[in-house]
Amino acid sequence: MTTNRSAYFDHAATTPMESSAISVYAQRMAEVGNASSLHGPGRAARRVVEESRESIARAFGARPSELVFTGGGTESDNLALKGMFWSRNQDAERPILLISAIEHHAILDPAEWLQKHEGAQVVFIPVDERGVVDIRFIDNYLAEHGERVACVCVMWANNEIGTVQPIADVVAAAHEYGVPVHCDAVQAAGHLEVDFAESGLDSMAITAHKLGGPVGVGALFVRRELTLTPVIHGGGQERTIRSGTLDVAGIAAFAQAVSVASARRAEESARLALIRDDLVTRVRQAIPSAVLRGIDPFGPDRELRLPGNAHFTFENCEGDSLIYLLDSQGVAASTGSACQAGVPQPSHVLLAMGIEEREARGALRFSLGNTTSAEDVDLLLDVLPQAVERASAAGLASAGISR
Repeated sequence: MTTNRSAYFDHAATTPMESSAISVYAQRMAEVGNASSLHGPGRAARRVVEESRESIARAFGARPSELVFTGGGTESDNLALKGMFWSRNQDAERPILLISAIEHHAILDPAEWLQKHEGAQVVFIPVDERGVVDIRFIDNYLAEHGERVACVCVMWANNEIGTVQPIADVVAAAHEYGVPVHCDAVQAAGHLEVDFAESGLDSMAITAHKLGGPVGVGALFVRRELTLTPVIHGGGQERTIRSGTLDVAGIAAFAQAVSVASARRAEESARLALIRDDLVTRVRQAIPSAVLRGIDPFGPDRELRLPGNAHFTFENCEGDSLIYLLDSQGVAASTGSACQAGVPQPSHVLLAMGIEEREARGALRFSLGNTTSAEDVDLLLDVLPQAVERASAAGLASAGISR
């Protein structure tokens, strides 16, 4: 039986566009003008782009000249990783990419491609059972191999378990050996105080659709001192780092979404943390075997977890089965794990944290956002226990275990 009620717990995948961003988007889409053209409509489009650039840069503590517009977080990560690898290997042999073991596939996959096609050597930075990177490993590895490392990549906050990384410590360790640091800040932007200048990062990726903006536009912050070899060649836009006709409407809506998210960030993050804590408490009470993964939101390090993230593993369950069962009752959630060739795979994030594969398969991520309410949690708890019971029974049966 389905329900007329619904709850969306997948804001980490994408969050609804802000109404004001939609209005800006529609307005700019009705206007003609290539931002690279010299005539009046072109200059008007360029003005929109540059004003948006200034607004977004200001919100993230960067100079406008450091902001390069892209097609989204994946492109930004690819441009940073490949661009640094290629440019840093032009004048010296620096084949090593030092990457945290729990990065998004927007980093892992281009790293694998560079390894297969460009001779890169990928070294993974281990994490502890909470998903926090090992700073001592970074320091020790760079002390021995720093002159051969092209870059270090550590995400600001993990998309699956919500763990916030000690970026300042990562940067300090890397810069001691002259190694640049790239950071995927896609999940952190809009929820945490993200300041590019203060962080000391050399490059940083964000995207619009995780902030209430449109899909298909993002940004890469790049320090002026950092040289990146372009991935896309063409018209020479964006400091020649990223050629291509700029999406004026998308950029304007991006800026509007960032403005709204920045203005309400502190209040909204506090609101989401309260709802998240209620969700965690009630899931633990209703399903005692459920295990929260990542930082304990009730512990001393609670600030090291994204305010809108709750990630559980459920014993003897397959995460995909839980998703389908919840979806049939109007609840949208995610496993946060990869799926290759139609075969569910355990999360590389959980495996890197030392969690056994069987446990990792029962993962479910609830990510909260601007539309999340206390009533959404009520609906979730109305349907989750039965979904877990059914998924567990199915999992035990497939394993040939009787209850």
